[in-house]
Amino acid sequence: MNGRALLDRYEASLRGLARKDRLRSLSARAGADFASNDYLGLARSSRLADAVAAALATGTPVGATGSRLLRGNDPEHEALEAKAAGFFGTERALFFGGGYVANFAVLTTLPQKGDLVVLDELIHASAHEGARAGRAEVAEAAHNDVSAVDDAIRIWRARGGAGRPWIVVESLYSMDGDRAPLGELIAVADRHDAFLFVDEAHATGVYGADGRGLAHDFEGRDNVVVLHTCGKALGASGALVTAPAVLCDYLVNRCRPFIYATAPSPLMAVAAAAALDIVAQEPERRERLAQLVTLAGKRTEELSLPASGSQILPIVVGDNARAMALAEALQSRGFDVRGIRPPTVPEGTARLRISLTLNVGEADVSALFDALAEEWERWR
Repeated sequence: MNGRALLDRYEASLRGLARKDRLRSLSARAGADFASNDYLGLARSSRLADAVAAALATGTPVGATGSRLLRGNDPEHEALEAKAAGFFGTERALFFGGGYVANFAVLTTLPQKGDLVVLDELIHASAHEGARAGRAEVAEAAHNDVSAVDDAIRIWRARGGAGRPWIVVESLYSMDGDRAPLGELIAVADRHDAFLFVDEAHATGVYGADGRGLAHDFEGRDNVVVLHTCGKALGASGALVTAPAVLCDYLVNRCRPFIYATAPSPLMAVAAAAALDIVAQEPERRERLAQLVTLAGKRTEELSLPASGSQILPIVVGDNARAMALAEALQSRGFDVRGIRPPTVPEGTARLRISLTLNVGEADVSALFDALAEEWERWR
């Protein structure tokens, strides 16, 4: 077998993706930002830049150069975790390198053998993969269906399940922009002596009192674990897991993605800590974003399409090729809108994902929807 033949299976797989209009490629940032998760416009904030520059000037290293349990535990990491625990109202917080690894880390470590993990069917891939790589039994529940979650736990108990259930949801779903019924889910968790694990990735900084997220009313309880990503509305990178102190200590001692990974850059801890201060001190950012959400919702309804009521607006096209063609047409007109295809979303629901951020203004939103109205007629 020659060397090139070793690659045949990979080339064949890529050709198969191309036939299904699912082949991905990388593209640079261009046009007005309707694609990023920089909801509060903090990624280019002068306050974040100044905080990082000051840290560098006083000797904070660029890289941690080791795991937290070796020499990679910097004062900046601990300062961020203390600030986050106070901000979100929990006993402890633990800083990870990103939301994907944090989801995977929690779900491969905290649910034990004999437990049950009940996943919302539309939760992020990192949660699905973490749950299936872990030791607990896994069940899926229909999206935002509280009865389905309750039924999954009851069926498991009836079959002899004796451990702890874990209910795992996003508070605001990344591709649909809709909210989880957290009040009803915590009631189910309490009734079944279960844990509730909430991924606040797209709500942190944007919703809740002072931007603390949609789960804030329940955060700090013994049966609630929350993930707050730092790379979306907070404008930095990394992720914070907030939980009772004993669960954070357990992660430090038992969580392989924490123990064996090089720690996040201390500079990102500085940036995330500064972002929490901005979120608390500048509520006008959330107010401006809410105005954009209202405007975009009205314009969406003018197209006889449903509005999500959040900063994430899905425009479901259905067909993969048409969704990508519509995205490309908008990009050619100066709007960075991306098409989303299976397997990121269910088959037959390829869509545009319009993301509203403070990197654009009301005039940009109006111009986008003017262009979308014209292109929608052409490509739908």
